[in-house]
Amino acid sequence: MSIEVRERNGIEYYYLAHSYRKFGKVRKIRIYLGRDLTKNTLRSKAKEAQAKITEKLSRINKIADPYKVALSDSELTELRKLTSIGRIKLAHLSEQDWLKFTEVFTYDTNAIEGSTVEQKEVVDILEKNEWPNKSKEEISETFGVAEAVKYIRETKEEVSIELIKELHRIVFKNSKSFAGNLRKLGEEVVVIDSNRNIVHRGAPSSSILSLLSELVIWYKTNKQKYPPLVLAAVVHNQFENIHPFRDGNGRVGRLLLINILLKHKLPPVNIELENRIEYYNALQRYELDGDIRPTIVLLLKEYRRLKKNLNM
Repeated sequence: MSIEVRERNGIEYYYLAHSYRKFGKVRKIRIYLGRDLTKNTLRSKAKEAQAKITEKLSRINKIADPYKVALSDSELTELRKLTSIGRIKLAHLSEQDWLKFTEVFTYDTNAIEGSTVEQKEVVDILEKNEWPNKSKEEISETFGVAEAVKYIRETKEEVSIELIKELHRIVFKNSKSFAGNLRKLGEEVVVIDSNRNIVHRGAPSSSILSLLSELVIWYKTNKQKYPPLVLAAVVHNQFENIHPFRDGNGRVGRLLLINILLKHKLPPVNIELENRIEYYNALQRYELDGDIRPTIVLLLKEYRRLKKNLNM
């Protein structure tokens, strides 16, 4: 880290700067310290800024090697079977299957985020347009998630910033004023658990666009290299680390996961509410040490449940 001095109209402005390399490119973090500072004041402010830069660096998450922690032989075999002839495939799903999946997914993905709309009420909303005595926001997000599932079934778009923003817009267009808009500069996100402990910090707002761009590049570069479920898990987890929206990141991330599976001719997968704790723990394992294995194990379990529910 180094002190940078810029002079304008005879006034000296001080910054603490740090350059780092990520994905082959040199990037810089710069924090403003003040102007016309004494040596003691400059030293004190630089020390404070150094801690901020260290924190920012820890929040600029790199995409880890998916096999950093190896899967077991049985898990790898199951991954291969998912895409082999004769196993569950996208073409096996009927329109009735899709309706059932959409209703279950809509309930679970909203309930994970705290929605109070019950599973039967989701069915009534989507099939009969009967609204329960719940908030307009919850009802609109029920319609929004179902519409987003339909959208990713029909669109040819794969992982892209445009798709990410459009999914957010569709889900939250009638419930959030910022639907479809990434966090603005200065809008930072901290996730706190029931004990007021910080369990996750989103990437700095200034890094959102570059991190999403790198995620898109990673997917395009590796989509023929890794099994679809591994691709989907990495993209989903990395997206959640970035946390590009003020709210609604979980639902968009799970829709992205489905989008990748569909584009590789695999059926969608649903994270059930009853597996929420396992899901959160898997996300945290990835965030802390790049371990994608817990997410893969959970998704394989959810696929087994899907096969059973659809009698396949």
